[in-house]
Amino acid sequence: MGLTSRTSAREAIVAGRLKVNGRVVRDPDIWVRPTRDVVLLDGNRVKPAHKTYLLFYKPKGVITSHGDPGGRKTVYDYLDDSVRWLAPVGRLDKDTSGLLLLTNDTNFADFITSPQSKIPKTYLVKTSGLMSDEIIAQLAAGIEMKRGDRAQPRSVRRTEDRGKYTWLEIVLTEGKNREVRRMIEAVGFKVLKLVRTRIGDLTLAGLEVGKWRPLTPAEVAAIKKCGTSTTFRPGR
Repeated sequence: MGLTSRTSAREAIVAGRLKVNGRVVRDPDIWVRPTRDVVLLDGNRVKPAHKTYLLFYKPKGVITSHGDPGGRKTVYDYLDDSVRWLAPVGRLDKDTSGLLLLTNDTNFADFITSPQSKIPKTYLVKTSGLMSDEIIAQLAAGIEMKRGDRAQPRSVRRTEDRGKYTWLEIVLTEGKNREVRRMIEAVGFKVLKLVRTRIGDLTLAGLEVGKWRPLTPAEVAAIKKCGTSTTFRPGR
């Protein structure tokens, strides 16, 4: 609903500050129907927040958590109070930069991250050496990774060889944990730089590192139509 973090929400519920249909509810795990049930927090009706969608150019070294006990910078250090309670759509690890979506629309987030939606995510990768055409073809054909799972990219292509390093463009639709890094490690190389440059038709064009902008209604509508095996379904 865009009011507070999940941790603070649970604390408020346990403290007896929430009523559902006139009765105090202290169980944070009880199910409610927002379109039918009357939910009050401190006597005030809880209503859905306006759906908001942001495109953020995440810098390297920044994590996607809402807070960090170690004091590392998070994506929320770059947001203002008006968009404080948006959640990342998927994650980029600390050493990966690039395009990150944030929203309070959980159905939209689930659609973007679901493997069934097949939304393409494009990455620019600097590898730790020069790759042969055979190795790139092996990656493009699909590769078994060290945990026993398999990466099946939509495409892998060489963008250039620069000095002693090969740069690749990799397009994924699955979004497994650290998938690009584990793919490259499976063929004996390491990732030296990793940038997500595109989700669907959304790109970083015109956006500086550490900056964000709202998505336009047309952009939101377009990415909802981008999946190849399913369609976006609004939540219950």
